Amino acid sequence: MIILFFSTKIISMNLDNIYEQIENFNYLKVKMRDEGFHYCFKHYSSFKEIKDEEFHELRKQYIEISNKLEKYVDEKIILLHEKLDIDE
Repeated sequence: MIILFFSTKIISMNLDNIYEQIENFNYLKVKMRDEGFHYCFKHYSSFKEIKDEEFHELRKQYIEISNKLEKYVDEKIILLHEKLDIDE
């Protein structure tokens, strides 16, 4: 009888966790739409309430690659301006 109660409690805890994850990911989806994808991940929140390692790794990679791309564009503009100065 105790084992049955204990396993029911674990199942209930797992279900609560699943419902919480669904709620968190639905909230994230709304923010992605309302705030814009880039702003959502880079500036809006770190979404610490989401307990998902893969999500946080992907979010980190997205921020890193977007920073690299932004830096590349900035540097390219400078190089092109410098090229104009040299050619004139």
